Amino acid sequence: MRILKLFDVARNVSNCVIRRNFVRNFEPFINMWRILILSNCFLLILGDGGTRMARFSPIDPSSFSRPDLAVVTNIKLSLKVHFDQKIFSGNCDLTVKKLHENVNEVVLDVKDLDIESIYETETNTKCKYTLSQPVGEFGSELAIEIPPKEVNNYIFTINYKTRPHASGLQWLEPEQTAGKKHPYVFSQFQAIHARSFLPCQDTPYVKTKYEALINAPTDLSVVMSAIRDATKPMIGYNLHHFKQDVPIQSYLIAIAIGALESRKIGPRSTVWAEKEFIEMAANEFANTEKQLKTAEDICGPYVWGIYDLLVLPPSFPFGGMENPCLTFVTPTLLAGDRSLANVVAHEIAHSWTGNLVTNANFEHFWLNEGFTVFIERKILGRLESPQVQDFDAYGGTVELKEAIKVMGSNNPLTNLVVNLTGVHPDDAFSRVPYEKGQTFLRYLENTVGGPAVFEPFLRKYFDTYKYRSLTTDEFKAFFIEYFSSTPEIKNIEWNKWLHTPGMPPVIPDYDKTLLKTIDEMKQRWLNWDEKSGPVPFSGDEITSIQKIQLLQDIFESEPQPIKKLEVLEEKFKFTEVQNAEIKFRWLRIGIKAKWEKIVDPALNWVNEVGRMKYCRPLYRDFYNWEEMRAKAIQNFQDNRKNMMHVSAYTIAHDLRLKE
Repeated sequence: MRILKLFDVARNVSNCVIRRNFVRNFEPFINMWRILILSNCFLLILGDGGTRMARFSPIDPSSFSRPDLAVVTNIKLSLKVHFDQKIFSGNCDLTVKKLHENVNEVVLDVKDLDIESIYETETNTKCKYTLSQPVGEFGSELAIEIPPKEVNNYIFTINYKTRPHASGLQWLEPEQTAGKKHPYVFSQFQAIHARSFLPCQDTPYVKTKYEALINAPTDLSVVMSAIRDATKPMIGYNLHHFKQDVPIQSYLIAIAIGALESRKIGPRSTVWAEKEFIEMAANEFANTEKQLKTAEDICGPYVWGIYDLLVLPPSFPFGGMENPCLTFVTPTLLAGDRSLANVVAHEIAHSWTGNLVTNANFEHFWLNEGFTVFIERKILGRLESPQVQDFDAYGGTVELKEAIKVMGSNNPLTNLVVNLTGVHPDDAFSRVPYEKGQTFLRYLENTVGGPAVFEPFLRKYFDTYKYRSLTTDEFKAFFIEYFSSTPEIKNIEWNKWLHTPGMPPVIPDYDKTLLKTIDEMKQRWLNWDEKSGPVPFSGDEITSIQKIQLLQDIFESEPQPIKKLEVLEEKFKFTEVQNAEIKFRWLRIGIKAKWEKIVDPALNWVNEVGRMKYCRPLYRDFYNWEEMRAKAIQNFQDNRKNMMHVSAYTIAHDLRLKE
């Protein structure tokens, strides 16, 4: 492979249009030589018949946009939902600021959008634009020519429609919902799926305010990651107006439309869900205000006004999504005993770590997720105990070890700072930025003198970088400057932590008090068999979170005898428990033992839940069970139509299916 550099856009931005004309004029030549043109103006000539993907822009390898040249500063959406067609139609107004005089276009990201027309709003001038061919899952580059004006601020109105298979939207038929009567649609735009809902600069480098006017049927509720300004009844439909006055990145725009009810659970919080789940959800998340206040004590003022929760249908692919003003959560958190509500603490922490202060692109994802897990556990420590905080951190280390084992200890995607050139962020998603990032921050805290020293630094960091996006180098420089008088920081091996694959170089000495009971029960479990008498424990001796860790330890042991598992299932009914974390680990234990009776319950469960934390490991386990591989693959293919795009996409890769 040889690389020919044609243009340097950063130095000569006017060449963007020339580049497109070059591509049009020489397209046959390009196709013949299998040359791929990308937005940073590199030609990759592939002599081996394969393809290599370059960075799309200098700022973000996953975005075509060039906010360093012309940046979107405000978004206004006006959309109508069409459940019969599974699309949204309407327009968006983008306020754009030119940052250089000789810039003659604004570059956006789009994916599977039908662009109908584009106007410069103030002059009502129809704009010329070019739409590139799609580049895999990244979508296309939309370049809008900027008409000459004396000022550098513009408003562009883009009339468009989404498509039925938009990767950031999940459309549910009535029979797929709990109520079985009404359709449902919800979004999931992280990491780079906002471009399938609206034309935008789909990079966390760009933050904008937004407002939305949504036309929806009168019998359905609309919720968004914004403050509801008004709902206006019309004949046959309602108009819902929302405003988000805090600048956010595109992936935090969120919408859900369905037959929803709400319950007030605190002075700043309302929970939304289908009526079949609403009472359970209100009980499960009753401590939200306590978690929110604790987070404020650690991080500083909460700037988003309200903190609502939406319990989504089971196909939602994540535990939670930190959409501002409206956290999306999976119904798998409804354990009945609030034992899994720490996920809400995680999403609350995102109000500072990720939403207020944000990674500049997804190569620095640990700045979002590592910080969030770190703050989440601080909340847990204050509301429960330091022992519970460390117990959770130990469990995270166990999950990290498994993730790195699956990915490979030399896999560069196990670095804290990764190179996403040619790599879709969904393909890089793992527990690594969460747990390796948390471990690094705990190490830094210990190095500088503990929480009493480190927490004031956190508040200063959040205050300094609020409403901004940054890279790891910027965080590092800020840390070093803040702790410049602390000699211990000279011993920090930054390169090992940030740019070396595998497990962290140092694992903190966590308090293991709560592990002692588990270790003792684990030995009783392993030493017992069905011939030696009754099961030597009742399960009441330990808490739900300890049961989860016990089952994880059992899973990591040698495969268990099937007869033994049958007796334990008869006694504890693990396949029927409401706690998803317990059920998940029990199913994995059974699959590892090649227990055929566990196959159907496991496959039925992954058909019910779309949470990738559960579905991906279970499908990987089935793939490794050769006799059940074909059945699992067939099950996936039969049910992928019910999955959200990101789940189907990643599981297909886990099963080594060609897309």
